[in-house]
Amino acid sequence: MKTSDPGTTPVPEWLGRRLAAAGGSVPFLDYMEWVLHDPDHGAYGRGRLSIGPGGDFATAPSLGGEFARLLAPQLAQWLALLPGDGPLALVETGPGEGHLALQLAEALQAGWPALAARTELVLVEPNAGMAERQRQRLQTCPLPARWTDFETLASAPLHGVVLAHEVLDALAVERIERKGDGWCRQRVVLQGDGLGLEAAEPLSGPQLDQLAELGLLPLDGRRPEGWCTELHPGLPPWLAACAGAITQGWLLVIDYALEARRYYAPQRSRGTLMAYRRQQASDALLREPGQWDLTAHLCLESLEEAARATGWCPLGTCRQGQALLALGLAGRLHALQQAQATRLAELLQRRESLLRLVDPAGLGDFRWVGFRRDGAAATPELEPSFLSQPSL
Repeated sequence: MKTSDPGTTPVPEWLGRRLAAAGGSVPFLDYMEWVLHDPDHGAYGRGRLSIGPGGDFATAPSLGGEFARLLAPQLAQWLALLPGDGPLALVETGPGEGHLALQLAEALQAGWPALAARTELVLVEPNAGMAERQRQRLQTCPLPARWTDFETLASAPLHGVVLAHEVLDALAVERIERKGDGWCRQRVVLQGDGLGLEAAEPLSGPQLDQLAELGLLPLDGRRPEGWCTELHPGLPPWLAACAGAITQGWLLVIDYALEARRYYAPQRSRGTLMAYRRQQASDALLREPGQWDLTAHLCLESLEEAARATGWCPLGTCRQGQALLALGLAGRLHALQQAQATRLAELLQRRESLLRLVDPAGLGDFRWVGFRRDGAAATPELEPSFLSQPSL
């Protein structure tokens, strides 16, 4: 059965040619990869999306430097724990506009100059359009910076910390749909001059095994006809490539994520996929291909299982509000209250930014998930500071 997307628009010429060459349809996974990351036409690949309060969507670093100043002590703790006195690396993957990379470099230089003197900023950005904007922003970076990829890093692995802030939600996902007594993979199909979704490719093999692990099997009717969700086949290869770049160190993932029981709850009948543009969210996933961001939440259990299988040791997870309180947010708010009233406008702006970072209806609901790569037994000094705050 084919269903049209009410938000679809005429198919751009480049996408029409590509779909026609593929026989008129492709898995949603391929469509998402094309419209986000194609170097000539993708929303990220072409560098069309603008990040910030006045752009397509805002991130914590785009609100100002408070987020980086709170995060920096955690990264400095990890860097200082690495043995020896050799070079260190702070690796950011998918650095967006470069806000966070620059802010963290400045915070490390100001607060931990000895560590900063040993630390190189390494940016892993597959999209040329975004990388060019990062280079412009980082012209005044106090740390040496270079752009590369995981494959190149694997030839000379690093000691350091990898930061994945709002990155994994942009990995292309499989969209699956309940159909009859089984599950089908959704495909994007040409329908005249528009696009539609078709669920006509039964799942089999490893995909069914993954559904069983997530509690979606046996197929006992708990999900009605047409119920949709996502699978994340891109996580294992991404985590494996990341592990190959780091011989010893940590990975911090900061993203929207849900436990499997919530991610795959019966009432979540349309999954978590959303389109974003100009500060607006939409469930019209096929609208203006290459112009909108597409994003899907992570499943925590899938992330941690894939991490273990690729050489990472999970350290734990918490919400962003909890993490930032553990890293000193309450003290920063108190200090603002004691500051001179002559700087009132600046102080109010900083206070608003801090509160937005922990708003449970927004950025405060992000999950922080830590991983370690070195094979060492867990000890208290290796545990991340951001997990030290009692659960909220």
